[in-house]
Amino acid sequence: MLHEYRDEITELKQTNAHFAKIFEKHNELDQKAKDADEGRLHLSDAELEVMKKEKLLLKDEALKLILEYKQAQN
Repeated sequence: MLHEYRDEITELKQTNAHFAKIFEKHNELDQKAKDADEGRLHLSDAELEVMKKEKLLLKDEALKLILEYKQAQN
């Protein structure tokens, strides 16, 4: 997720508990989506859609925090 912000992500995971929680939850949902897509986790289409939407919201929130962090560094 957001590989172009690798340095900022590393810093925020260490200094911002809320960001770390968002990042962890996003990764957890990402793995569940992969498991479902590959048949290791059985979810209905509706459950998978809800999970993917939640993952996207978490990514948007993480990006917002990253951009705020970058702005504060300037």
